[in-house]
Amino acid sequence: MMIEQSPVSFRHELKHLITPAEDRILTGRLGRLFHRDSHAGPGGVYTVNSLYFDTPDDRALTEKISGADRREKFRIRYYGDTPDFLRLEKKIKKGGLCSKRSARLTYKQTEDLLEGKMEFLLESENGLLTELYAKMKGELLRPRSIVRYEREAYIFAPGNVRVTLDRHLSTCTSCLSFLIPGTPRIAPEPGNTVLEVKYDAFLPDIVRMAVQVPDRKTGAYSKYAVCRRFD
Repeated sequence: MMIEQSPVSFRHELKHLITPAEDRILTGRLGRLFHRDSHAGPGGVYTVNSLYFDTPDDRALTEKISGADRREKFRIRYYGDTPDFLRLEKKIKKGGLCSKRSARLTYKQTEDLLEGKMEFLLESENGLLTELYAKMKGELLRPRSIVRYEREAYIFAPGNVRVTLDRHLSTCTSCLSFLIPGTPRIAPEPGNTVLEVKYDAFLPDIVRMAVQVPDRKTGAYSKYAVCRRFD
């Protein structure tokens, strides 16, 4: 059986945690300089829903907190308020670079994974799905935490730049509620915004200047790690 493998390309990723006042300043500046993401809804904002996997000894969480040079996370993601389009994603971090591979999942397949049913993964010709099967069998990888937030995104073609502002981070204590819209959630850090800047080989000066915030340094903020406080 031929297993499909998608090529892996790495991008730079910078993160900053900013205040509401800094958010308002940046939003006005970015809106004057760059185009909004065409996939966003009214107002340029859309909801991101992610279900992260981890091992019984919390390998993904521990590697993130310790700052391991190379690490990976598996997650299932959908956008908006209904899980109509679901994707399995594997995010790989290597130093200051990141890469992502993805594969489609059906609603039923996602339900099966939430219930611990994984045999369908082995029948797939997609390499990412078979890799998840191997990790679930060999490392006991399982759904661990829900991460939800609202995202405003801007794009700039030179450098393939994508600037995002993530707000209203929330989580839920049960992974089984991932596919249930309207489930009550917990806000771990109300008020703060996560600024992310992703780009390929170079970051154009206009973007570098646009996202500048006085006295703010690049950080290692992790939405997943923050939401894991509520296990």
